[in-house]
Amino acid sequence: MSLTPTRADKFSFGLWTVGYNGTDPFGGPTRPNLDVVEAVTRLADLGAYGLTFHDDDLFAFGSSDAARQTQIDRLKQALADTGIIVPMVTTNLFSAPVFKDGGFTSNDRAVRRFALRKVLRNIDLAAELGAKTFVMWGGREGAEYDAAKDIRSALGRYREAVNLLGDYVTDKGYDIRFAIEPKPNEPRGDILLPTVGHAIAFINTLERPELVGVNPEVGHEQMAGLNFTAGIAQALDAGKLFHIDLNGQRGIKYDQDLVFGHGDLQNAFSLVDLLENGGPDGGAAYDGPRHFDYKPSRTEDITGVWTSAAANMRTYLLLKERAAAFRADPEVQEALAASRVPELAVPTLAAGESYDDLIADRSAFEDFDAAEYLGGKGFGFVHLQQLALEHLLGARG
Repeated sequence: MSLTPTRADKFSFGLWTVGYNGTDPFGGPTRPNLDVVEAVTRLADLGAYGLTFHDDDLFAFGSSDAARQTQIDRLKQALADTGIIVPMVTTNLFSAPVFKDGGFTSNDRAVRRFALRKVLRNIDLAAELGAKTFVMWGGREGAEYDAAKDIRSALGRYREAVNLLGDYVTDKGYDIRFAIEPKPNEPRGDILLPTVGHAIAFINTLERPELVGVNPEVGHEQMAGLNFTAGIAQALDAGKLFHIDLNGQRGIKYDQDLVFGHGDLQNAFSLVDLLENGGPDGGAAYDGPRHFDYKPSRTEDITGVWTSAAANMRTYLLLKERAAAFRADPEVQEALAASRVPELAVPTLAAGESYDDLIADRSAFEDFDAAEYLGGKGFGFVHLQQLALEHLLGARG
């Protein structure tokens, strides 16, 4: 398996990632701003296939129509020159002061209307550039104080906005789906739709739920102390994994946005194994972009930016290689069988079996030896995990 990225790997980067200039709440920029043409050119040279962006990444908030069009034209030319595509677009409803209490859920009705107009304009641009996914991260859709926000009304306004956007892309004939990006906190104290589960539950209340899925991010789920691989499995099970953001996170703290794998490496391994080998036929479970939403450390110069971009892709390919070796190892297959992992796919009830049939089956209860599990029968999960770790470390295969 090659460790050199190709377009077939579907690696994509946000313009805000490689373009991050190092500013944080405690210090100003440590790198100059990155021009979009240079970003596209360098990513193409590294083997990426896609660039994503917020509107305000490409042209400054409040830009004139002429300035906006100039940047769009420059991006289009760079895309044509390199073959890079735009698989996803999103809208910034969190940076400008007008959105200090959110966009879709601001207490100020005029702000909510402004936010919708801003998004509709950017959806038109997404369609123009051929993007298939429109991500919605509600970074300011939340509150710090319980009395400050009527949460049920806020969810109603969120629903109203997403329903309107669904009507818009349908009426326009745009081939675009929406992906909600959950995050529990930061910059707000509590953000609405904080986890994958919350987002999927909300999607089921929409008028066009088929148009809306999720865009989970490694760090966001892990900030809540959750297992990212398990969250992705639930999104896949619901048919709602429309996009994914890959990065690294080390525990429950602020959103670190580290290089993918530079955090919980074992969970990154299980994630790649799921994405690449977790399909019903043992093939890939997800065929969309492998999108990196990370921030090059503010300690790095511009050379370090491109080193870190390459590191994301190389780490993913290394984990993909290790996961393939793990699945192909006969000892792993034996351990999986001994742990009864494949047995979980067998329905608990036989075909056509009713609860009456279950009650009549003495082996299911009366003759079942529950005492066997006290100090006797084990599942061998530790051995199985050790095999996974040894493959991850390159000690096997």
